[in-house]
Amino acid sequence: MARTKSSKPARAEPASGEEAPNPVWFKPVMFGFMLLGLAWIIVFYVSQGRLPIPDLNSWNILVGFGIAFIGFLMTTRWR
Repeated sequence: MARTKSSKPARAEPASGEEAPNPVWFKPVMFGFMLLGLAWIIVFYVSQGRLPIPDLNSWNILVGFGIAFIGFLMTTRWR
């Protein structure tokens, strides 16, 4: 008796102990946070402290690094 192929495609399921891959949106969001943080710091320096939020003064640097740091933290969960 000959075997026939099933009409359903085979799905690769992660073995026990392995985690599922990240959703499609994960990588763009991760890199987006890193680039947004970098852009925040660059805008602060180029505008000589007038942008993005003038009332924060030098704390704008910390805000930019904080945003970028979120992106770097996301890299630890990237599969």
